[in-house]
Amino acid sequence: MTEKEKMLSQKLYDANYDAELIQERLITKDLCHEYNRLRPSESEKQQSILRKLLGKTRGAFQIVAPFWCDYGYNIELGRNFFANHNLVILDCARVIFGDNVFIGPDCGFHTAGHPIDMERRNQGLEYAYPITVGNNVWIGAGVHVMPGVTIGSNVVIGGGSVVVKDIPDDSVAVGNPCRVIRPITDADRQTRWDK
Repeated sequence: MTEKEKMLSQKLYDANYDAELIQERLITKDLCHEYNRLRPSESEKQQSILRKLLGKTRGAFQIVAPFWCDYGYNIELGRNFFANHNLVILDCARVIFGDNVFIGPDCGFHTAGHPIDMERRNQGLEYAYPITVGNNVWIGAGVHVMPGVTIGSNVVIGGGSVVVKDIPDDSVAVGNPCRVIRPITDADRQTRWDK
């Protein structure tokens, strides 16, 4: 089994010394660098690079530079996706976003982790567990989502949260570690934001 096959199978794999994975990351980082150097007005060039970089996109999407990822091909964006400045997706495993996902600035989605013991960690070994985000999700500024997490649909994640466990549908969650503080209710639909 190759190191890439191990990576995609959620097994420990050699991330630091495997030539195939190093080369794939270099190609991806070059594309990210090219994307991040474009002027904001060069939207057609931006879309072209992102479509080359990302694994799957459905419909309209926007990622405001700068943006960084490891491989790109493990990232899937649903319809009407928006991410603000400084998005980082360490996509050693799949990262799937549903429709109508809005992500604030300075957010990270980190599928990769390292062994606790120093011997294996110092060998360059790591693991990667997928991240899934449902539909109609708003993720506030400075949120970090850790390996293996699923965020349900119709969820709001408060700014600065570190999401280490699954978050159920129809909830507001916040904190470090992130936890559900209340459900989203009909009263939320009555709140006026124009005052």
